[in-house]
Amino acid sequence: MATPTPTETPSPTPSPTQTQAPETPTPTTPPATTQPEATDSPTPFPGKAPSGEPNLDNGALALLPDSNTAAILTVFNAINSYRASLGLAPVKYHATVANLAQEWSNSIATREVIQHRPNFWTDPRAMNPNNGAGEVIAVRWDRDAAQLVEWWKGSPGHDALLRDPRFNVMGIGITYTDGNWQTTPNRYTLWGVVNFFGYTTLPAGTTTSPGGTVTPPTDPVGVCEPDAKHQPPTVDLSAASIGSAADLVSIGPDGTVYSYQSLGNAKYGAARTIGVGFTGLKELFVSDWDRDGVFDLIAQRTDGALLVYPGRQSGGFGSPGVLGHGWQSLNISVGNWCANNRLPQIVAMDASGGLWFYKNSGMSYIRTQAAIGTGYPATRLSMVDYNADGFQDLLTVEANGSLRLYRGSGLATPKQEARPVVGAAWTDYSGLRALQGVTGAGTAGISGLGNNGVLEYWDLTSGRLTTPVAVGGGWSGFKLAQ
Repeated sequence: MATPTPTETPSPTPSPTQTQAPETPTPTTPPATTQPEATDSPTPFPGKAPSGEPNLDNGALALLPDSNTAAILTVFNAINSYRASLGLAPVKYHATVANLAQEWSNSIATREVIQHRPNFWTDPRAMNPNNGAGEVIAVRWDRDAAQLVEWWKGSPGHDALLRDPRFNVMGIGITYTDGNWQTTPNRYTLWGVVNFFGYTTLPAGTTTSPGGTVTPPTDPVGVCEPDAKHQPPTVDLSAASIGSAADLVSIGPDGTVYSYQSLGNAKYGAARTIGVGFTGLKELFVSDWDRDGVFDLIAQRTDGALLVYPGRQSGGFGSPGVLGHGWQSLNISVGNWCANNRLPQIVAMDASGGLWFYKNSGMSYIRTQAAIGTGYPATRLSMVDYNADGFQDLLTVEANGSLRLYRGSGLATPKQEARPVVGAAWTDYSGLRALQGVTGAGTAGISGLGNNGVLEYWDLTSGRLTTPVAVGGGWSGFKLAQ
């Protein structure tokens, strides 16, 4: 296979314009959805009522770190034994769903309330169930986990969830607290939560039984630690192929790569050719990967190869380094995800919505990865500081056109919170790219290439999407580098 080589030969290219696009996506409220079934919880025990903001100093229970492995397996087996007696298929197990259940079990135990998690089926850890959802909760004075299931069987509403034929995945949370029925008769010692979900296709990672104690994920701090401190030099980029983080880069149908110099105030100069032979691309990314002050090109190929072309200060690019193979099924983004590491990193999303982090190893093969979260399956992933807090965030475009936000924390894992939809109709865009300095020093935004060939730019300096401006036209058939 021939290696793409940079060139300085000019070629006809689409030119930036100032025409207004006829239609643009705007942030919208997500459409109403039918809620999966979920039963009411048992009545709160004496002296307590469900509360979103309890006084934690008013007799709050302390969680005990005792292993819950045996109790989780007991509940799992008891539920499936009951289903088998009714001629129903067993329900499998998923650690991500278990994390959802365990977190809520810990939460209600600490607050001494028995209440359901609002809209639990919309949490990313629910992994988009499409065939029903349910949640059961029970408590015990003792640690007899099997009796949790017996209680549910004796309650018609809860029993209906145990025997629902739609459900094929569950996750179990078991929490122990320091209550004592003899000395604190209104305090329980065991709290149990089970989340049930139904899927047409089982999510990746589904297992036939629990794998052990389930604990909330901790941030893989080590993956963000830089191997060395990198302070990029200040270099003159006037002759470089890409002169600033505000410049645009496109790929023509024949594999020719063009750059467009930012002139300020969302205006761009004429196209110039900076490379040829870049065919077979899934995506092309612009990043100073080796942190030498000159922008590089990272090519994600449809054959799975991930290549980096180091930029030269005098113009053009060096021979590519191979970062890896087998990347064709991932949607990836490149940027400074970790706040404590000046080297760019890669965050990827797999087909099931799982999020993965890949540490920058320079020009050599990437050999490590870390799971950093779960989300909603998407067709595109982009990294940008959406809410202007100084940390990079993730924007995903889903098959239905929803634009969803995953707020970054500066650590490897995104913030553990609901993932809001911040826009609709984004399937009208074939490419997105985060930009800096387009409308002035310190500004940030994102550009999108519409299927109509119009290139638009949204300023994010205010921490949200604003009305876009058209910055180019005639781009039909071209790809926008990220």
